[in-house]
Amino acid sequence: MATTQLSGVNPADILKLISMGLIVVDSEENILLWNDWVAKSSGIPEDQALHKKITEAFKESPTPAFLSALRNSLSYGLPAVLSNALHRSPLALYAADADQEKQRIHQSIAITVLAQADGKRCCLIQISDSSNSIKREKMLRSHSEILKRDATTDSLTGIYNRRFFDEHYKMALGVSIRQKLPLSVFMVDIDFFKEYNDYYGHPQGDKALISVAQTLKAQLARATDVLARYGGEEFILILPNMPQDHALPFAERLRAAIWDASIPHLKSKIASQLSISIGVSTYDQINHGDVKSLVQSADSALYEAKQQGRNRVAFFAPAADHPQKN
Repeated sequence: MATTQLSGVNPADILKLISMGLIVVDSEENILLWNDWVAKSSGIPEDQALHKKITEAFKESPTPAFLSALRNSLSYGLPAVLSNALHRSPLALYAADADQEKQRIHQSIAITVLAQADGKRCCLIQISDSSNSIKREKMLRSHSEILKRDATTDSLTGIYNRRFFDEHYKMALGVSIRQKLPLSVFMVDIDFFKEYNDYYGHPQGDKALISVAQTLKAQLARATDVLARYGGEEFILILPNMPQDHALPFAERLRAAIWDASIPHLKSKIASQLSISIGVSTYDQINHGDVKSLVQSADSALYEAKQQGRNRVAFFAPAADHPQKN
């Protein structure tokens, strides 16, 4: 096999240029090599580290996991790897511009077994700074979470959007059918919101939508309760395991919460403040079996609440015949 000769090149200079840590320890864990990267990252010059035991060379002793891996390699001649996922900072190494008392760099470490001339084992410890890769991983995870949130969240109100509702509704129905539990849906509409926008302007209308959304959300008490913006000035709520006799008082509480917020609405045709109308429908296998019409029934109940004068609650069962919208 051909060998390439590097005429005039000092191997020590190569070690200084390598952008990773290199440490060699003998069978007694004494340091034989301590390259420039390790010297800079540890704050320990080479001449102070050489011939010391690795447990004594650093400002802080290596972690037990590192020492166990090193000693297993020396004893059994097997290589070892300490990934940054499980062992973030086994050695007291720091970023060049960091406070050396506080911030260690994240490290990936490979331990390779070498044979000495006397037949004893020594180990080459290769150390890579994985801080940047971890930062990139966190950034990618953060971007992924943002994209996921944007895909399921209404940008104006901050609550769930129609897309999330459609997917969650299918799952909630499945759970309700399998476990034979009731499921209540609430369709909410802001009364005379077009008149509100025309009089106060769209920026103020947006503020009113946000206020209504946050007020409705504040009434939810369980992690399984879902509020979403259904479109325009309409909102929809899904409350699992809520029977009809609990759904109606809860809907009244929603209505009262918006009324008590006392948001001025001088162009409302029923009052001088903002109000909502709510349509409620509840599916349960005993009383109401037509699960396919649950949302439609809540929407029809909302229409009925408006026909009765608004600022009120109406209920329709999923199996009932409902009045048609004009």
